[in-house]
Amino acid sequence: MTKKKIDVLDYSSKILKALSKGVLLTVKDDEKVNTMVISWGALGIEWNKVLFTTYIRENRYTKAILDKALNFTINIPLEKMDTKVFGIAGTKSGRNIDKIKEANLTLVDSEIVSSPAIKELPITLECKVLYKQKQVLENLPEDIVKKDYPQDVDGTFVGANRDPHTAYYAEIVAAYIIEE
Repeated sequence: MTKKKIDVLDYSSKILKALSKGVLLTVKDDEKVNTMVISWGALGIEWNKVLFTTYIRENRYTKAILDKALNFTINIPLEKMDTKVFGIAGTKSGRNIDKIKEANLTLVDSEIVSSPAIKELPITLECKVLYKQKQVLENLPEDIVKKDYPQDVDGTFVGANRDPHTAYYAEIVAAYIIEE
């Protein structure tokens, strides 16, 4: 298995199109690897670095791991996301199951960060968190709060969306495509 280096900016359109449909964010702490579907994120340049910014809700299991690890990978399919993978990683909680095992995903050691890549989603961004900030709902327009943060839903429920996000600004420290 080899890793073909890529320039993130050359792949930005493909990355953002995939993100709009859902990609995987994978994170590992000392004990466990977890992955989740994300469809909110941004590519950008700040502090003279190429960044990936992701947004994780406060009560997500992934957030607890990410707050310890402070690194993650973004795993993007070459074509479209397998519906089985999307169903498991996007609707189940890693508190209750091993999503990597359930979705039959193959972990690949990363080059720089401790969080692994995923062979089946070969476009990989290795990301190191530089800054994080909890969003303040009072600073958002009312229509966005009503639509994306309804307060009548339990925040621990999978798929619930009442909780604000923490924005994680992460430097992309390696980018590649996993090849057989």
